[in-house]
Amino acid sequence: MSLSQTVLDGYACVPYMHDHRSIEIKDAWHASNNVENMFFVTATFSSDSKPYFPSHANHYLLAKFSDNAKITKDMAMHPQEKTAFVFNISSELFERDVEGTMNFVSVYYLEYSKSDEDLSDLAMVVSKNDRVSKASTGNMLTFSSEPSKFTFPYSNNMVVLEVSSQKSHQSVNKYCEMTRRNVCRKGITMTNMVGLSILEKLK
Repeated sequence: MSLSQTVLDGYACVPYMHDHRSIEIKDAWHASNNVENMFFVTATFSSDSKPYFPSHANHYLLAKFSDNAKITKDMAMHPQEKTAFVFNISSELFERDVEGTMNFVSVYYLEYSKSDEDLSDLAMVVSKNDRVSKASTGNMLTFSSEPSKFTFPYSNNMVVLEVSSQKSHQSVNKYCEMTRRNVCRKGITMTNMVGLSILEKLK
């Protein structure tokens, strides 16, 4: 599988607190040409990542965007105490049509930088999960008015999986965890950061 080196799209993940700030950014993204799709999601952070993001939220607005500069400006204009995330996609491992609609986004980090050969092995293992419609790598930015005491050291080694399935979120998450373990068996240390369960499509 060849790896694209062009800068692609990404995901922005903003805490949804049912307040004026959240409604304001939801309305702005709904009207924005920069936001392709927007979802209301529940976030489940792993025990490994929680210490780095103690101010994480349980519910987020998840927006798929095309222009990083515009989305970063949006984030800076709407600072919140709870941590917001931007996942910039730089390399697409694969994309394909799968049955069902996207109902889960699983985000991981690699504990060590990997070669193109390692990433090809990762892509090959992940592609065996027939529910993954897209697998990408990239970097992560965080935004919060209350910075974490610990610096997250893996921001440049992110892996994002888009999962399409008619199964329950619990079932999909379990299947993704099995995929993660299979990647680790290849000698690639991939750790779960957060699972985003899509509850409703907003755009």
